Amino acid sequence: MKKKLMTVLAIVLVIAMSVAGTYAYLTSKAEVKNTFTVGNIAITLDEAKVDEYGVAVAGADRVDANTYKLIPGHSYTKDPTVHFAAGSEASYLFVKVVDQISAIEADATVAAQIAANGWTKLDGVDNVYCKSVPANTGDAAVDYAVFGSFKLTDNAAVASYADKTITVTAYAVQADGFGTASAAWSATFGA
Repeated sequence: MKKKLMTVLAIVLVIAMSVAGTYAYLTSKAEVKNTFTVGNIAITLDEAKVDEYGVAVAGADRVDANTYKLIPGHSYTKDPTVHFAAGSEASYLFVKVVDQISAIEADATVAAQIAANGWTKLDGVDNVYCKSVPANTGDAAVDYAVFGSFKLTDNAAVASYADKTITVTAYAVQADGFGTASAAWSATFGA
């Protein structure tokens, strides 16, 4: 009986070893590993530092505000520029330009310069212009000028324009997921 039991145990052991050996050779493993990154959009807005007569100050850093003394017939440097940062995704750039002195501007008005620089007036939204820009895959920001200057008419009644402003605000919205600039603006900033 002992011999029979040993034989049965030996057979079970042989079967177990052959199954374990076969199992080891028939196993398989596969893995998919996904690493996620997040897109980025970054902008800044600035303009040349100028004196009160609108003359650019040589060697000065760019600024986010200037003060001007209005004089009829005078030209002023004002060059707001949107800097689209390196690594930014394809986007719609928007600028809102509220020009409270447009009635006394001469020659190439601020609005005309904005259009000449490739900005398109956004339908149904006051004072907002847009531009579709590709992803910035370079190492430096890409600059998009809004306008470069303004000039007053020779007979401008400047006294009634004290404390008036030209305010420029820049925005960026990813292009992916939006068919048009209007759709991007509406979804992000409302009508």
